[in-house]
Amino acid sequence: MLVLDGVCAGYGGALVLRDLGFRAAAGEVTCIMGRNGVGKTTLMRAIMGLVRVQKGSVRLDRLELANLPAHEVPRHGIGYVPQGRRLFGPLTVAENLEIGLMTRTKGPEVRERVLNLFPRLRERLSQVSSTLSGGEQQMLAIARALCLEPKVLLLDEPTEGLQPSMIAAIREVVVGLKASGVAVVLVEQRVDAVLGMADRVAFMDHGTVAATRARADLAPDAPEFRQFVGV
Repeated sequence: MLVLDGVCAGYGGALVLRDLGFRAAAGEVTCIMGRNGVGKTTLMRAIMGLVRVQKGSVRLDRLELANLPAHEVPRHGIGYVPQGRRLFGPLTVAENLEIGLMTRTKGPEVRERVLNLFPRLRERLSQVSSTLSGGEQQMLAIARALCLEPKVLLLDEPTEGLQPSMIAAIREVVVGLKASGVAVVLVEQRVDAVLGMADRVAFMDHGTVAATRARADLAPDAPEFRQFVGV
């Protein structure tokens, strides 16, 4: 389980996360929702060590992550797909996957399992990643993170700007990860996408998690969506 307790973090002298508490359980999809500027991406970056945690705890099972350098965090089993994908554009699909495999010294059997999830990528292994479509690039970014065999997978708005068929393919993979015990943390603004994937929804406001609700307790017109997301 990924547990954040009393986390304060920000940029320079500006505090963005304020005494934030958050949990993501193995085998569940936890969606994070909130208006622009409430700290959703900063939360992801704090987990990954890309933003310094000034106070509080970030634990993966019994391991404290808050003081680790950023390059060490993925080696403990946290995969991150940032908004904008951040692929190695000049490298091929195969080379991007190889970088994911190298992070935790995984072998070809892991690559095969990942390619079985994204068969379209198998057809494009020799293609330069910057020439892929937007949806294919998003698939590759997720596939590269899965090459770590992560305990936790962080996804920052993975369906943004994608056509419905690509969104459906990504949703199928995300939901399927639950069966393997991966804890998926998903920043998402689209209510229909959240209701189609989430087990729990954490609503952020002013740098903290203001409410957490089980998916079963949320309808498309739930007041939490109006209060915290504005839809």
